[in-house]
Amino acid sequence: MCKVNIYITLKEAVLDPQGKVISQSLKDLEYDGVRDVRTGKYLQVELADRENAEQKIEDMCNRLLANTVIEDYTYTIEEVV
Repeated sequence: MCKVNIYITLKEAVLDPQGKVISQSLKDLEYDGVRDVRTGKYLQVELADRENAEQKIEDMCNRLLANTVIEDYTYTIEEVV
């Protein structure tokens, strides 16, 4: 079995209004030095086995989990014993 951690974020060229609100709120709370905040999604998927895990995750992200027109994704795969 393996655990896949998937991180989905908006592409740099896409405006992130939620990130802007969070950034401004942090500044309002006097957290100095915050230059920018970008939001995203974190998903965790468990697969029965490691075989073809990369291909399966790529397919899942491209077909359902991420909107690849406006989002990028990365992932890590961990063996679970």
